[in-house]
Amino acid sequence: MQTSLHSFHIPVMGLAFTVDSPIKVARFGIPSVMSIVEDRLIEMMRKHYYGSINEKYTPITTHEPDYRAKRITDYLNLVFKIVNEQIEILKASAFKAGNDLAKYFEMLPTNNKLRELYFQMIQSPDGSKKASLQDYLKSQIVSGSIDVNIMTKLDGNNSGNKGVVIEDGTDAVSALRGYALSALNNSSIIFSAGLNPRLFNYLEKFTTFDATGLGEFSKKVVIKVSDYRSALIQGKYLAKKGIWVSEFRLESGLNCGGHAFATDGYLMGPILEEFKNKREELITTLHAIYSPAIKAKGKLAFDSPHPIKITAQGGIGTASENEFILRHYGVDSTGWGTPFLLCPEATTVDENTLGLLSKATKSNINLSNNSPLGVRFHYLKGTTSENEKLTRIESGKPGSPCTEKHLAFNTEFTTEPICTASHKYQRLKIEQLKSLNLSEDEFQKQLDNVYAKECLCVGLSNSASLEYKQPFLKRLKSVTICPGPNIAFFSEIVSLQQMTDHIYGRADILQREDRPHMFINELQLYIDYLKEQIELAGEEEKRIQYCIKFGENMLAGINYYKSLDTVLDTISSKMALEQAENQINTMLDCFLIKQKE
Repeated sequence: MQTSLHSFHIPVMGLAFTVDSPIKVARFGIPSVMSIVEDRLIEMMRKHYYGSINEKYTPITTHEPDYRAKRITDYLNLVFKIVNEQIEILKASAFKAGNDLAKYFEMLPTNNKLRELYFQMIQSPDGSKKASLQDYLKSQIVSGSIDVNIMTKLDGNNSGNKGVVIEDGTDAVSALRGYALSALNNSSIIFSAGLNPRLFNYLEKFTTFDATGLGEFSKKVVIKVSDYRSALIQGKYLAKKGIWVSEFRLESGLNCGGHAFATDGYLMGPILEEFKNKREELITTLHAIYSPAIKAKGKLAFDSPHPIKITAQGGIGTASENEFILRHYGVDSTGWGTPFLLCPEATTVDENTLGLLSKATKSNINLSNNSPLGVRFHYLKGTTSENEKLTRIESGKPGSPCTEKHLAFNTEFTTEPICTASHKYQRLKIEQLKSLNLSEDEFQKQLDNVYAKECLCVGLSNSASLEYKQPFLKRLKSVTICPGPNIAFFSEIVSLQQMTDHIYGRADILQREDRPHMFINELQLYIDYLKEQIELAGEEEKRIQYCIKFGENMLAGINYYKSLDTVLDTISSKMALEQAENQINTMLDCFLIKQKE
């Protein structure tokens, strides 16, 4: 099984921001993840990249049966072809300072044996030995994995011309089919946002997810989770179907980009510790379910369990944090997302948005209610999408045209699901609010929540449209972007080599001394979230108990962090932990006193 030479990966970001990252970074051995659920964006990328390699582009129109899956399959095959050709060009190149072949080895982890051999080759005065080393180094070149992501909640039904729901035609299922039928190998599909029975059941239809040897899969299944319990539940569900989860990708509940799924006050450090302590138990438990399921299907079975990788992402910003996560918790890889938004050699961000990101401060990022999914969403203020939304509100025509319908799930006013960011929904909802005789404060509060919702299908896709001058949708050109809070500490637009050097501790691109440790950053985000939940709790007993348990879990997390003497041993970190503990205790005490009044 091909293993990554790098100890980090680039997670999925938005719809467009990593949609072609493998074409940019895979030839350097760096793994990255593309979102594949927005098929119109995928079709646009097909047109762009067929043109870039001087091959004929044949549109896959919406009139073709199963066009969504076909677009995705063809785009993934195209990406795979381009990356393979890049690798062959790399292997045929001569070693020359500054070229891609040299950068391939220079960007590897500092202690990587191939990187050490590369520098031996550079310094060798022996021509014969130099040539031999060059041949060997080229023989070891492998591409970074080309992985894809499906957000499981994006699974709305689609209908044919006569209004009949298409069987196995939902957004997520079509995307899964498109991936499964592609030529990609040594690749993974990452499922995020929780268990989707319809989607997970559909995996059984494809033999491409079956093991071909111990730990050997052409296409692997990866689940993004926020805690151990979620990993166990989803792993068991798939194991019963004879599907092995090759990796659980732990992401911070709040210190991440995009949609944020807050845990019940469980912090990243303690969660990683639980994975570390229960890793073997997790593997054994899933194998005990998976093995009989595979045998019952008459498929290739193994007495020993397949390995399971544990990876972590969300808020990592320094080489020391990266090294600690890898070493202390024994994770197999770390995810670096938000910082890569400032690396045009790795991600696709239009010039205007790139400028906003580079200037972003803490006050520019908020955990908003902007997502039509009803899930909290990290959001960069001042984007063209926000400006467009505010202009529509001021003109008395709030809401967006709903062209893609990936987030059309609301049936509050209609039989056919509609999106809460759409013109139609917002008009109907505002009419309802006006009829309820609400107090002025309550009316404004609910009105603001309606206005907050923003079209993400187009906003998260347009960056690629603008960058490659390929019209995505007529007259809809605004961009939404969803960086994690970590963007406040990164301001320099950097090259891919600068970024990898930063990750491996060979450079420092932060240029900031006031950045707290990633665990402290996440802790403060959770404190802010708890404060908000307490304000919303009212007298509802379920909410009250939730807040109390949330706070108790955070206090347990702080006690855990106090035991990490070698990590959070700076005066500022110790003070931050003490202040956080006092703040949580005060909030809970005041909350309980108020409930007794």
